Amino acid sequence: MSTHLLLAMFTLTGSLIMMTGSVRAEQNTAIHLAADSALENTEINVRDQNNATLTPEDQLESEGDINITAAIRQAVVKNESLSVNAHNIKIITRNGVVTLRGPVESEAEKMKLQDIAKQTPGVTQVNNELENKAP
Repeated sequence: MSTHLLLAMFTLTGSLIMMTGSVRAEQNTAIHLAADSALENTEINVRDQNNATLTPEDQLESEGDINITAAIRQAVVKNESLSVNAHNIKIITRNGVVTLRGPVESEAEKMKLQDIAKQTPGVTQVNNELENKAP
């Protein structure tokens, strides 16, 4: 075989490998986008766009509010009786007023999270906006 023919074969083989990788990457991206859209909470996202409810972006940057939020989060995460959903609730503190948001597994879990927040030093009020997933 000539050098030119070998060079052409290697070039074509390399191009084919690169194109196959590109197609696979596009397929993986399409699969991830489909999975993300299936998990999207459109109704909740729409509700949060109108600024009528607090989101984590509304957390004040005062040292006291940051410390309250951190203390509540630590207590929640340490409590092994709580579900994964409960461990991932939104905790927003503004001037000592704590707002709890997100899905939980039961009414009992909702009340447990409220109690944890109320018992945290510096909390003046708790707005419990947690959503019970169970009927």
